[in-house]
Amino acid sequence: MPNSVKRILVTGGAGFLGSHLCDRLVERGHDVICIDNFFTSQKDNVSHLLGKANFELIRHDVTHPLWLEVDQIYNLACPAAPGHYQYNPIKTMKTSVLGAINVLGMAKRCRAKVLQASTSEVYGDPEVHPQTESYVGHVNPIGPRACYDEGKRAAETLFFDYHRSNRVNIRVARIFNTYGPRMHPYDGRVVSNFIRQALLGENLTIFGTGAQTRSFCYVDDLVDGLIRLMEGPDSFVGPVNIGNPTEFTIKQLAEMVFEMCGAKSKVVFKPAVADDPRQRQPDITLAKKVLGWEPKTQLAEGLRKTIDYFKSIDMKRFRAPTPNY
Repeated sequence: MPNSVKRILVTGGAGFLGSHLCDRLVERGHDVICIDNFFTSQKDNVSHLLGKANFELIRHDVTHPLWLEVDQIYNLACPAAPGHYQYNPIKTMKTSVLGAINVLGMAKRCRAKVLQASTSEVYGDPEVHPQTESYVGHVNPIGPRACYDEGKRAAETLFFDYHRSNRVNIRVARIFNTYGPRMHPYDGRVVSNFIRQALLGENLTIFGTGAQTRSFCYVDDLVDGLIRLMEGPDSFVGPVNIGNPTEFTIKQLAEMVFEMCGAKSKVVFKPAVADDPRQRQPDITLAKKVLGWEPKTQLAEGLRKTIDYFKSIDMKRFRAPTPNY
């Protein structure tokens, strides 16, 4: 086996992001082990990989220890949409904290590189705009989103303590809003919500005024960033923002989806949700400088591909993973 071929574990590998990452790693010839408990993910996302000799799927919950021999670990396991992570907030916190402890313990034993898929949510409702990695955040530790925000912040703490105390070779990526094919129609994210509603002839629902901003990164660009970080110099562990710095209001996004889908319905406004960030935009100066990475896909192009995916699936086959959506 060539030295360039790695045995790679992807936790949460059957999810939206994880499945695209598995695709790329399998395509590169690596031996990929995907673990997932299928709480919010679908086996369909990786079914096309099951016949490949260099791919293995294991049903497993990352809150429980798992003993494998691997060279690299991408830790992506955790519900990422507010309705899902708020459905069982204690489980969400366990997934972030116990999951981090378990993959870090494996990495320590195997001397493996381990990447934490952290999140822009560690910045909370930011008072600094755009957000740089040096910004320590503005997070409500007792709010309804805290199980995810503080869980991911605690996971970052664990990663850096294992790095300092045990010399574990870590990477930390702070992922901003990402979209693309294989999003679950009922995952509650704004892009999938708008596209599903538009294609089904439902009203497009905006929570709040629609003036709140997000920056949307196409999934292929995001996967490029994660792999570059994992394969980058060991002297650079992060954290590093991975996202698209082009900012849009939620109202602008709704108008784009409305037009691209040829929707006949209308946009309706509902009360804002608690602790919803008013602005979200990454400063990716560090990613450009150290990783040579920046997103290439424009929002209109990425939305077109995502809409085509939604048109290709039978949305009646999907159900909301939790009662929150």
